[in-house]
Amino acid sequence: MSDILERLSVILEERKAADPDSSYVARLYAKGLDAILKKIGEEATETVMAAKDGVPEKIVYEVADLWFHTLVLLAQQGLGPAQVLAELDRRFGLSGLDEKAGRAK
Repeated sequence: MSDILERLSVILEERKAADPDSSYVARLYAKGLDAILKKIGEEATETVMAAKDGVPEKIVYEVADLWFHTLVLLAQQGLGPAQVLAELDRRFGLSGLDEKAGRAK
């Protein structure tokens, strides 16, 4: 399942060096962090709206957009899905309440 995340992360890394006129992602990178964050905010809002509508296909579509743009952010910050998956693995089996209580204040 994580194979698609790894394949996407490779492409997103390649797009860092691409001409902004050649790729949507290269254009986002060229616009900088604020543009990427704005896009994530838009996609998060659209995800919420799709969930409120309750149409499974719309929810999946919007979550895919949200995940994609989050992967763009990770790549822009020099991170990738492996770090997020490792964090999720670290939390696996840990109560959400215990995990939250264990965070530094």
